[in-house]
Amino acid sequence: MTVAPHTGQIVESPGAAQATTWRSEDDTAAWAQRLAAQPALANAFITLHGDLGAGKTTLVRHLLRALGVQGRIKSPTYAVVEPHETAQLAIWHFDFYRFDDPREWEDAGFRDIFASPGLKLAEWPDKAAALTPPADLAIHIEAMDETERQVTLRAGTATGRGLLQGLSA
Repeated sequence: MTVAPHTGQIVESPGAAQATTWRSEDDTAAWAQRLAAQPALANAFITLHGDLGAGKTTLVRHLLRALGVQGRIKSPTYAVVEPHETAQLAIWHFDFYRFDDPREWEDAGFRDIFASPGLKLAEWPDKAAALTPPADLAIHIEAMDETERQVTLRAGTATGRGLLQGLSA
């Protein structure tokens, strides 16, 4: 994004945003496979936005499976973060829905996690926005009905723009 001269309006840079529709959970899984294939994902910070039931955790589960995570994948709603690991990648799945005390950030070691290499995925990122780095990619999911999802992707960094380019190729 850039700020237009003289107007101060924010203008989307080419390749900085995309929209797509997932018509079924199979579409979500296929899209997660495409995202998992992007090399830039290895050290990305991705935020997931949407109402309760929009499909944020479902997307994360499909992405983690596509990345090779084995075993049970549970939502970090109560734990705030769930770590996962593959042979090639460290992954942290955050759910800041119940996050309300900035002291938790330091006490839980989140600063160290965000400073280390690996993929970070955050649901309800607005609850910790003052503490997190800028998102490389923000995924906004809106439930249209029981199965269909309207998805908007916004790149916030060069890494995010690279992810979007890879997804549109």
